[in-house]
Amino acid sequence: MSRQMIDEKVAGRPGWAPVTEARRVWSGNPAVVLWVCGSCGFLIDGVPHGPRRHTTVCQLHMRFFKDGDALTLEPWRARAFPVVRDLVVDRSAFDRIIQAGGYISAPTGSAPDANAILVPKEAADAAFDAAACIGCGACVAACPNAAAMLFTAAKITHLNVLPQGQPERDERTLNMVAAMRREAFGSCSNHAECEAVCPKGIPLEFIAQLNRDVVRAAFHGRREPLVVRGALLRPAHEDT
Repeated sequence: MSRQMIDEKVAGRPGWAPVTEARRVWSGNPAVVLWVCGSCGFLIDGVPHGPRRHTTVCQLHMRFFKDGDALTLEPWRARAFPVVRDLVVDRSAFDRIIQAGGYISAPTGSAPDANAILVPKEAADAAFDAAACIGCGACVAACPNAAAMLFTAAKITHLNVLPQGQPERDERTLNMVAAMRREAFGSCSNHAECEAVCPKGIPLEFIAQLNRDVVRAAFHGRREPLVVRGALLRPAHEDT
C-alpha cells in the first residue's frame, strides 16, 4: 500500500490526521523525509530507534512487537539535545559542527565534468558509507558519555577521503573537532554503543580515522600557521 493510499484511508477516520502530516507535526520538522532526515529519533524501551538494528523509528512498525506489549517512549537524553516538547529535541548542535567546516569551499563555477577529477574506488566507497549518516543523534543518546564522535567522524571523513576535500583537510578537521568540543557533548571512551544503535550502520573505524586526521592536522608541516576557532593557541611544549 502506498503512502498516498494510507493517507487517504487514515484521513477518512474522525480524529485521525494523515500519516505524513502527523509525522511532521510530532517531529516539529516541516521537511520530514522517510529514513533520511533523522527527525523521528527517540528511545523505545531505552534503545534508540527501538530494538531492530539498522532501522529508524519511521521504519519501525507495530507488527514488530507482540500484542499487549507496553512500550516506554522517551526523548534523547543528552545535555547537548535540550527537549523542545514531548519527544522532540533540539539537535542544532550538530548543525553548528557542520557549519564549522563540513563543506568544500573551493569555487567551481559551472558544473565540472564527472571525470575531471578521478576518485579511487576505495575512497568513493568510504565517502559513501560515511555520508550515509543522517544526523539523528542516536549515537549521542546511546553513548554513556553523550559523545558526538561518530557523527563528527562521519561528517569529516566523507569529505577528507575525497580528492576534492584535500586542500581544506587539516583546517576542516580541527575546526569541526573544536566546534564539537564547544558543545555540551562528552568525550569518547570507545564503548562502541554508538555503532550498535546507528540506523545507518556507521562503523567505529571512522572514529579511528578522525583521530589520525587530528594528529595529522596538528603536526603536518604548513607554510602558514593553522588557526583553529575555539582552540587555545600556545606552543605544545608549554606546561599546562
